[in-house]
Amino acid sequence: MRYLVLSDVHANIQALEAVLGVVPAGAFDRVLVLGDLVGYGADPNAVVDRVRALDPLLVIRGNHDRVACGIDEPLEFNVMARQAAVWTFRALTAGNRDYLRALPAGPRFVGARLEVCHGSPVDEDEYLFDTTDAAGAFEHVDRPVCLFGHTHLPVAFVRGRRRLSAVLPDGGDTMALTFEPDTLYLINPGSVGQPRDGDARAAFALLDDEVGEVQLKRVPYSIDEARRAILDAGLPPALAHRLAAGR
Repeated sequence: MRYLVLSDVHANIQALEAVLGVVPAGAFDRVLVLGDLVGYGADPNAVVDRVRALDPLLVIRGNHDRVACGIDEPLEFNVMARQAAVWTFRALTAGNRDYLRALPAGPRFVGARLEVCHGSPVDEDEYLFDTTDAAGAFEHVDRPVCLFGHTHLPVAFVRGRRRLSAVLPDGGDTMALTFEPDTLYLINPGSVGQPRDGDARAAFALLDDEVGEVQLKRVPYSIDEARRAILDAGLPPALAHRLAAGR
């Protein structure tokens, strides 16, 4: 099975459409979404509607999804995230709030090889930033490959027989990684709508379960259009300006 893997779209419809526009329809069989469809951006309904139209095999919830649909209060959010969450809750249609409310928490299993989560296989809100974080998470995985999001940083943590390492993209359009036997992988495709690694391009992944390969990919999108939408919506201006910096 070939999967298009999306994470942390954060209501950025321009970035999502750029990703979907660059990936040929025949390049994947099903879609996996690792949470945080909404929050920060100005088009929560457009993003949720677009994701739903893709008929994903699995969508799990993120922390912004939980707050935006009213499951949680934004008590742990910073001021900008809190303001965006309140705005998003009001902007969402009742049907899309119900959709977000029904999303399952991770981890969830996808066949014999894959599991998916938002933060980590231990806690959906845990951040996996480095190999120290990954070492603890590897003790709780139940499949050879675990896909996660939440940090907005594309990376593959790889644990073989002798060592644990982090594989980072080199700034190109694609980084390909082949799965090896007796090796575990924690893979973050990066954020579609809110990259935080200094590369402003939308990030996503293509994973071929039969071949045993994942490609972490980047694509440019209309940042100016996304910024204007945020400003026109009356959201905090910093949420617009950060897009160009990829931070």
